[in-house]
Amino acid sequence: MAVDKEKDIIINSNEENNDHAELAAAQHFKVISPGRMVAKRFFKSKLSIVGLAMIIFLFLFSFVGPLIVDATWGYKETQVFKIERNSDMITKAEFPGPDGKEYTYYDKSQTLVIFKAPPSAEHWLGTDTSGFDIFTRLMYGGRISLVISFIVIFLETVIGVILGGLAGYFGKWVDQLVMRIVDIFACLPGLPILLVLSATINSIESIPAEHRIYYLMAFLTLMGWTGTARIVRGQILMLREQEYMMAAETTGIRAFHRIFRHLVPNAMPQLIVTATLGLGGVILYESTLSYLGLGVPFPRAAWGSMIALADPSKGQEILANYPNMWVPAGLLIVIAVLGFSFIGDGLRDAFDPRMKR
Repeated sequence: MAVDKEKDIIINSNEENNDHAELAAAQHFKVISPGRMVAKRFFKSKLSIVGLAMIIFLFLFSFVGPLIVDATWGYKETQVFKIERNSDMITKAEFPGPDGKEYTYYDKSQTLVIFKAPPSAEHWLGTDTSGFDIFTRLMYGGRISLVISFIVIFLETVIGVILGGLAGYFGKWVDQLVMRIVDIFACLPGLPILLVLSATINSIESIPAEHRIYYLMAFLTLMGWTGTARIVRGQILMLREQEYMMAAETTGIRAFHRIFRHLVPNAMPQLIVTATLGLGGVILYESTLSYLGLGVPFPRAAWGSMIALADPSKGQEILANYPNMWVPAGLLIVIAVLGFSFIGDGLRDAFDPRMKR
């Protein structure tokens, strides 16, 4: 009996030691949520950090920069600056007076007004052909491009989630109808149609020039929601056969809640990656239309319209001699597109659990 009691004491002590070891291990290890795991993978990528820094810089430059410039110099987006230079040019002319005597007329030009001013301490990037400060207009142009891209992507995602979710869950004739609509829009040439529609809107005098940008956003949304719908449909076709969806169906949850509370949230990682990669494409579309004069109306600023100053069809002078008017806008477009692409690639790798860094 004594031997058995000793064995019981030894076993109990071993169990207590194991319990203490488990408690100690639990204190040293913390459970990481899926969101933190995604963030950890994202910030391990150097390209992701570079892309995030690019986008943060653009947002600070476009939304905080004008406030600083206005408080420092008082410059506005459409404020005209006339750069004056002294000149000693004297014009001499002689003419007979009414009294029959000869008179000499002297005209000395004191100032010479120049709009295309070079970079200086007052205007860091100079002024353009209309006398606008280029550095200030770059900031306001960034507001237009970034706001349009985010609004368009948001509307595309909403439309694509609704139609793709309905097509993937219900199938049959609903799926056929939605996917045929998707096929029709996917076959249309996007840029030529946008050019035609924008030119048509510009020809309608009843539409104010400042409101045409909203129609541009609507057209970009109409042409770009099909990719999101395809992704959502494919994800829901795969997820609706899972066991938790069968359990949700047996509990009597309505179809609307099953789609938008259980299925769509599981497809959000792919949607976030697609939306991030699509932001750069929208900026390129907007810049192209602005370059062709069909986007933001003058005198409002846009990166594309600022590059249009160097249009070779209007002469080679600005393209060859004034790179300060169009090169900075092109660099900002490149930074925006690359930044969103780097972030999209980083999110795609972070959401993929098979990625090992």
